Amino acid sequence: MTAIPIGPFEFFAPLRLWALLALPLLIALYILGLHFSHRNGIRYTNTGVLAAVLPKQRQWRRHVAVAMALCSLVLIAGAWARPAGIEKVPRERATIVVVLDGSRSMASTDVSPTRFEAAKAAATAFVNQLPSQYNVAVVELTGNPTVMTPPTTDRATADAAIKAMSLADGTAIGGAIDAAMTAIAEAPASSDGSAAPALIVLLSDGTNTAGSDPMTAAQTAASKKVPIYTIAFGTQNGYVDLDGKRYNVAPDTALLQQIAQATGGQAQTAASASQLNKVYTQLKTSMGYEDVNKEVTARWALYALAFAVVAALGAVSMAARWP
Repeated sequence: MTAIPIGPFEFFAPLRLWALLALPLLIALYILGLHFSHRNGIRYTNTGVLAAVLPKQRQWRRHVAVAMALCSLVLIAGAWARPAGIEKVPRERATIVVVLDGSRSMASTDVSPTRFEAAKAAATAFVNQLPSQYNVAVVELTGNPTVMTPPTTDRATADAAIKAMSLADGTAIGGAIDAAMTAIAEAPASSDGSAAPALIVLLSDGTNTAGSDPMTAAQTAASKKVPIYTIAFGTQNGYVDLDGKRYNVAPDTALLQQIAQATGGQAQTAASASQLNKVYTQLKTSMGYEDVNKEVTARWALYALAFAVVAALGAVSMAARWP
């Protein structure tokens, strides 16, 4: 069943909101009652004795009690209409594509023992911590990105793919995203034929140097509703020595952040192996849940109860004679 939007809210049974038409009638009756109470004359002429016998009632308490009671009725009617809301629920299945940078810059030793070895170790731990029913694919990010293994629930296969990765020339981030999308298309469908939600985790330590435009590839992923979680790995002072020359290999944090934002993912940075492990742990937690539009009647009923309790306390305070 699909929830139907009514104003800022959504309801699965919106026709039941017709019950709210009773509220204007109740408000009119209350105002009418106040009007007649003010017109009634005082039956007792000895007001001094009357004041000593009857406590002085504050009108604002009565108004607050009535207002709280009406708010409670509004929420009860809303709960009866079966309101919908967003709740985070554990993912039952998903396809996770781990894109790992294997360019020459990953040989930098600013992360011990090297960026590459630290990244492979952290990626392996991340894959093995994912729920067993998740499909995992591995993509090697170089100048010629390669799908090392298609989506599979066999963690040993994914571990072997990460272990087999080696350094190569170039950093084609756009091509790596395209390769990840190709891997996602190969993920097995569920028993009902639907595809599992897919996410990409992309770790890179350098600037895009080859292949297609990364943002174009990111837009393709966004159009398929595939968020990309990026990790900018390494320090700003990292360097490698190639062909007798020293090159700075600071991660392109701006580009990776743009990719994440364009696809609805998250952008993270890690300057050490321990930070990288923490980032992967955070990603595992966030990716383990998804936003689901579901009925939240209990939440509305709780709010209605809170208003009803305040209304009841107001009524008790008016009826009781406190010492």
